Amino acid sequence: MHEPKCKTWDRYHSAAATARVRVLAITVAPSAVDTLVAAAWLHDIGYSSRARQSGFHPLDGALFLRGEGWPAGVSALVAHHSGSRFVARVLGLDGRLREFQFVEDPVSDALTVADNNAGPNGAIMTVDERLREKLTRHGPDSPNARANPERDAYIRAADRRVAHRLSILNRPDGNLGDVDEQPSDRR
Repeated sequence: MHEPKCKTWDRYHSAAATARVRVLAITVAPSAVDTLVAAAWLHDIGYSSRARQSGFHPLDGALFLRGEGWPAGVSALVAHHSGSRFVARVLGLDGRLREFQFVEDPVSDALTVADNNAGPNGAIMTVDERLREKLTRHGPDSPNARANPERDAYIRAADRRVAHRLSILNRPDGNLGDVDEQPSDRR
């Protein structure tokens, strides 16, 4: 596969998200780590001109990866990273996105949190900082902004679930939010 023509900051962001995923990987089954790391590297491949079809990068990336023969699990994680289903609904693309299975589990949580701990230039930030950065960058009338508050609530919940999993392992992480004392999901 050829390297996609992405903006330089996309590479920095993907590298930072992958570094974060490697830290958070202790919260997932060992058999899922390779899938998680691959999805972290590839989660924004839909921005590539080679992958662009709909203009919605999670869907475009997943379609591209599926066409290139990547495992279904990687394509599905790319399709659904960071609550993309909420933005897809705003864009009228939720039916197409459902071609890829959504699973809310420790793997999808780790990818979502890693993506939202990595800024566009690769700087590590908290989820709250990243959500503010995205709103500023995309603007208050963007599909991303219109998908709020559902999307942000989903991302924050994933952050709390990952923080909870790390606390169980006695590995707190200062880049994550507060641990839910009674998480709604004890996976």
